[in-house]
Amino acid sequence: MMELPTLSHDFRFLIRGARILAVLWLVTALGTGCSVVDRMMYSTTGDVMEGFSRDHTMPYLLATDDLAMGCAMSEATAPLLMSFGRVTDQPDQLAVMLYLSAGSCAEDQAREHELAALAALKAVRVDDAEDAMIRQKRAYERAASRYYQAWRHHNAFYGEVGSGGCPEFDDDLDEFIYLAGLLSGLQALNAQVQSTSAIGVPANLGAVVARGTACLSNDKWWGAPMALRATVWAMIPGALPQGEDPFQRLAMADAQGEAAGVRLAHVFHAIAALNTGDEARIREVIRRHAESLQTDSASDDWRFVDAMATHMMVAISDRLWMENTGHRTPLGRFGSFWDDAPAAVETMDLEGLL
Repeated sequence: MMELPTLSHDFRFLIRGARILAVLWLVTALGTGCSVVDRMMYSTTGDVMEGFSRDHTMPYLLATDDLAMGCAMSEATAPLLMSFGRVTDQPDQLAVMLYLSAGSCAEDQAREHELAALAALKAVRVDDAEDAMIRQKRAYERAASRYYQAWRHHNAFYGEVGSGGCPEFDDDLDEFIYLAGLLSGLQALNAQVQSTSAIGVPANLGAVVARGTACLSNDKWWGAPMALRATVWAMIPGALPQGEDPFQRLAMADAQGEAAGVRLAHVFHAIAALNTGDEARIREVIRRHAESLQTDSASDDWRFVDAMATHMMVAISDRLWMENTGHRTPLGRFGSFWDDAPAAVETMDLEGLL
């Protein structure tokens, strides 16, 4: 009878080692399988959430005019949506809108604290005024941080502004988010100045933003790119090109915004006038905005942007009213001021009827 060859000691050792490795692999696979599956599910969920937010939530919100709801949504959902960047690509484009909106929430709080400070000063409550001003600066610091976060995500998605050519836009929303990113950069710089603290916003950011506006059509975007550029010219010493008049450009942009039903240019015009201390011009822009609201309907697709512009113009009006009267703009009085001459009232001569 033929005997089977016996396995050598070395070969038996190799088989035993292979079995041990197989068991270890199985245990490892079972132990990590859930995390692998979870990661795939999280990644897919993140991609779906980002795509839905961009294609549906954002256009829906832009067609509404409830700014408070938009503000609450951005603050509440930003951590959730941004956390998907841990398991998939960073949602940089979506982040531009989230942090721009969240920054405007903080800036709103800063303006409320400023009004409280002005009211306290008017009532000679010095301690209350000082406390409100401290809260105002803290809120502006938070706003600057959020705006600058939006700016960094903007550059991550579109490339460094001013360092090369213009990006290729896929659609109108893509182009609008580029404009929103430029606005976030300018707002980051302005909020940092208002906070009187340094959070790392470069001092030359305004000039960079102005260069970025060249990538956008002024006619298509309601005169806003030119208005933004002219505001930088008015705010930054030495930025004004030879032969240009920033306020002439801003007036032209105002007309474009009114005709389009998106009056964002008025905000830039008022900011530029505030920077130069020209109260007469500020009043003129506020009156023009109020009159336009009566004659020019808001754009159906960009109602949110137009409502935001009106909200900011009312805030500027409130500041003027508070400084001079101790209260904000009365209801129904936006576009008028405390020292306006009384409107002429037509009277009927009754003497001949008696």
